[in-house]
Amino acid sequence: MGPETSDDAAVYRLSPDLAIVQTVDYITPVVDDPYACGAVAAANSLSDVYAMGARPLFALNVVGFPTGTLPLSVLGTILKGGADKAAEAGIPIVGGHSIDDPEPKYGLVVTGVVHPDRIWTNAGARAGDDLLLTKPIGIGIITTGIKRQKVEAGTVEQAVATMTTLNRYAAEVMEGVGGVHACTDITGFGLLGHLREVVAASRVGATISLQAIPVLPEAWRLVREGICPGGTRRNLQSLEEHVEWSPGMGEDVRLVLADAQTSGGLLVAVGKAESQQMLRRLGETKGVLAAARIGEVTAGPAGRIRVVP
Repeated sequence: MGPETSDDAAVYRLSPDLAIVQTVDYITPVVDDPYACGAVAAANSLSDVYAMGARPLFALNVVGFPTGTLPLSVLGTILKGGADKAAEAGIPIVGGHSIDDPEPKYGLVVTGVVHPDRIWTNAGARAGDDLLLTKPIGIGIITTGIKRQKVEAGTVEQAVATMTTLNRYAAEVMEGVGGVHACTDITGFGLLGHLREVVAASRVGATISLQAIPVLPEAWRLVREGICPGGTRRNLQSLEEHVEWSPGMGEDVRLVLADAQTSGGLLVAVGKAESQQMLRRLGETKGVLAAARIGEVTAGPAGRIRVVP
């Protein structure tokens, strides 16, 4: 598996019952605390492996750091955050590479394994599937508010807790229940952008309900004050031809649903027979921040998303 269906990681079959899953992701700081930056970046990188239904094995650090302007102790704290999050995932960080860079950057190359017959892809969603989401959205708007000093400490803590929560726990529930037809994680293209990838690759449509989608509350205030990352606005522009909005849904709603996330949750298309059990199990699992049925997969039009109240 390569980039053809915009899946979250590459997959290479080694034998009839074993395939390697590999991904790389790194980000610039989204909060001021170096330890939190490392943990967020690691959780974000690991997420792509969980979104494929795979088990991570080990990781490599990818680092850009301004050695002339920041002390190396800051880098050490960033790496500690990443190492602790990798340890929570049950894997070692066994090496990596660094460069001198004017802006700090950190992330991981993650290698995992999966049985070739049990890979979750973007391309398997079926008409009638329920769409479930495992984390609230709005992180991109909130981290922009943090950079502009427009949020309180409690909101920063909530954002960090959301971004550093591993998708491991939700993925384990999903694997245990079964019935997963497609899965992706919500990151830079936002909820609508990643759902668009799923419906396009699967040649189906989707209907989602605004009131069912979990959103971090502070995101609504910030977006109504005009605080929004440029990436979120670009996401919305790119989706113009693919989303049908119910009357009365203003720009604030559209931006929140297109908001560029860092280390967002898993979006899964699951069969009706397993959906209620999966929702219940997700709601009972420590480490799963949301267990929401946000809509369903439809027969078409292929690649189109309808947003209803």
